[in-house]
Amino acid sequence: MISSNLFVLCLLLLSVFVGGDEHNHIYEENEEVVLWVNTVGPYHNRQETYLYFSLPFCSGPKETISHYHETLGEALQGVELEPSGIPIDFKGSISTTPYCEVGLSEEKLKAFTYAVKNHYWYQMYLDDLPIWGVVGEIGENNEHYIYTHKKFEIGFNGKQIVDVNLTSENKVKLENGAVISFTYEVSWKNSAVKFEDRFDKYLDPNFFQHRIHWFSIFNSFMMVIFLVGLVSMILMRTLRKDYARYNKDEEMDDMERDLGDEYGWKQVHGDVFRPSAHATFFSALIGSGYHITVVTISVILLTIVGELYTERGSLISTGIFVYAATSPVNGYFGGSLYARMGGKRWIRQMLVSAFLVPAVVCGTEFFINFIAIYYHASRAIPFGSMVAITCICLFIVLPLTLVGTVLGRNLSGQPDYPCRVNAVPRPIPEKKWFMEPAVIVALGGILPFGSIFIEMYFIFTSFWAYKIYYVYGFMLLVVLILIVVTVCVTIVCTYFLLNAEDYRWQWTSFLAAASTSGYVYMYAIYYFFFKTKMYGLFQTAFYFGYMALFSLGLGVLCGTVGYIGSSFFVRKIYSTVKID
Repeated sequence: MISSNLFVLCLLLLSVFVGGDEHNHIYEENEEVVLWVNTVGPYHNRQETYLYFSLPFCSGPKETISHYHETLGEALQGVELEPSGIPIDFKGSISTTPYCEVGLSEEKLKAFTYAVKNHYWYQMYLDDLPIWGVVGEIGENNEHYIYTHKKFEIGFNGKQIVDVNLTSENKVKLENGAVISFTYEVSWKNSAVKFEDRFDKYLDPNFFQHRIHWFSIFNSFMMVIFLVGLVSMILMRTLRKDYARYNKDEEMDDMERDLGDEYGWKQVHGDVFRPSAHATFFSALIGSGYHITVVTISVILLTIVGELYTERGSLISTGIFVYAATSPVNGYFGGSLYARMGGKRWIRQMLVSAFLVPAVVCGTEFFINFIAIYYHASRAIPFGSMVAITCICLFIVLPLTLVGTVLGRNLSGQPDYPCRVNAVPRPIPEKKWFMEPAVIVALGGILPFGSIFIEMYFIFTSFWAYKIYYVYGFMLLVVLILIVVTVCVTIVCTYFLLNAEDYRWQWTSFLAAASTSGYVYMYAIYYFFFKTKMYGLFQTAFYFGYMALFSLGLGVLCGTVGYIGSSFFVRKIYSTVKID
């Protein structure tokens, strides 16, 4: 069992870090350079992609070679590389040359006309460098034209390809019965661009490093300083007064104490460490939150170091690998919390914790995949990839979560609360409406969302439009700012709740922090309708499905961070007060 798990783990590791192309990016003169075709789809619906040859394009005269071996990340992204059949040799310039013909039947005419009308673009790859071209355009009299000539300008530095550009030329009117001849030409030029810098042309520093981006980071950082100072000052002064009042109460005799007006967070000391409702689900959420936090920070750091955004599917493959490898984190923190709450059905808790995130992700993916299959889109996840993900969950995630759960229960599973828990729960008194948990939850996510609001625009634009997100240093800083702001806000919310003598702080602290995701999803709705031109059932389902997954993941992360901060705060204040 262990050896098989290690074997699968090694295979996954190799799929992440081994180069994605069968070539080593070094070519001799006149050596074959394969031009791959990937997908085609409407410009405004970036995720609605189809196989390149789903349109009646024709391939070149070159004999078909073996299909490109995809990684798991590429398969999940909908990458479908096929050889174009267009012969290209290293440093071999080619003048205008026809490579195939297409006779336009009524069916093919409709397919090309629909593609032109909906602004279809196609994507190709040459030596792992992406190339985009437009299918055609609409003329002045609503006539539809298709580009039939592809002009490739390829830059080389020594024996390596460092640049490639595609120009679409020669418009031909689409008419029934016409025979369209597709041509191409290739020109090579020496370039001073270094091989390791060849991906820089696809980045947009003017967009991501604009002064608005810097201003948002500075603004969020100042918010952190203000919040930390404000929380520290208010709570220190308030808690000092609370301690003085409670110490004065200790000096009173029983009659004076009975006649006195006792109130505040000390009154719930016998219930504040009572196990939360639905302990199994709550501990699974906390374990998953720890897991997601570790995966998020680890992937960001790996991307900063390794520039994973330059390789197709590397980011997704790395995320899957890191998620599987760090599964003990989930089991350890979820299992130890469940044990401290006195839970007895730890196997059920472990299963819920291990499969909570995969079940939500796979359920959403199944729904989106059903629509993708109906549309015959390349985004439909192949059956083999589904089997691979299932095997990773069963043979890597589950055993490692079990190991973490056993360690957590044995090393950190003993309750060590500073106050004992009363046998009978204390009734919760009535309080003002703004102290109700529901109101605290709704308001708790406003400031954390404000700290990441601007960054959400850049992330959304890079994922849903034609931008490549590469400023992961910014992202790491924003994540750290979000964590600090969330902790500060949740501690204040917890103090208000306990001061109103409501001891239900566990779920309230989690949900108050997690409500940030609700505001993110509302912003996603705004972004869809006012910042994009997306349309159609497929793109709409894809957008809102993945935005729901993103928001839920962010909510679990923030909720866990908020609970950790509140737990530390609650332990601290109750450990410094003398309880009879």
